[in-house]
Amino acid sequence: MTEELSLWSLIVGATIPVQLVMLILLAASVVSWIMIVQRGLYIRQTRTDLRKFENTFWSGVDLNELFRHGNNRLNKDNTIDGVESLFRAGFREFNRLSQSGSADPDAVIEGVERAMRVALNREEEKLNTNLPFLASVASVSPYIGLFGTVWGIMHSFRGLANVQQATLATVAPGISEALIATAMGLFAAIPAVLAFNRYSAHADVLYNAYETFADEFSSILHRRVHSQ
Repeated sequence: MTEELSLWSLIVGATIPVQLVMLILLAASVVSWIMIVQRGLYIRQTRTDLRKFENTFWSGVDLNELFRHGNNRLNKDNTIDGVESLFRAGFREFNRLSQSGSADPDAVIEGVERAMRVALNREEEKLNTNLPFLASVASVSPYIGLFGTVWGIMHSFRGLANVQQATLATVAPGISEALIATAMGLFAAIPAVLAFNRYSAHADVLYNAYETFADEFSSILHRRVHSQ
């Protein structure tokens, strides 16, 4: 009895539809865990970069020097993400319009704000990468597991038609394999929903920080262009 109801024997002995459900849930769980780890590392690095750049920016460093430092990093094949990409987009547009000589100060600021808004949209996409997939796994996995459970129980009850006396030993394997599908659905869904909620909150916080920086940087450039 113990051998018959072992986890592996129940999975191997399950019907093809239930095995397919288990395979789908296993794949969804593996992929979601990979994305959870990747998102966690990205969010942590992004928060570190945000603090580091804001400390440098508000320390009174020359903006041209800060921009050149970013160019040097790009020349070394390093990517620039996060709040620094907003700074570079805005300052690049500011220098381009200011050096034209004929641009109106208000037009310069409008161009800067447009450039930073485009960069902000790109950063928002990066912050939300893979979150829709985690949300889908969190919402759909329990229902996929439930489908496997219903199918397994139906198969178990159909098997009772061929026996004269129904006992626990007769129905236990079929019900057990059905419940495994439910357990796998929850195993895939619970980490996904926790990660989605956590990373969505972090993404909102970072996005608000980017927006605040863009507004503050726009004000700095506004004062600078009107003082020239």
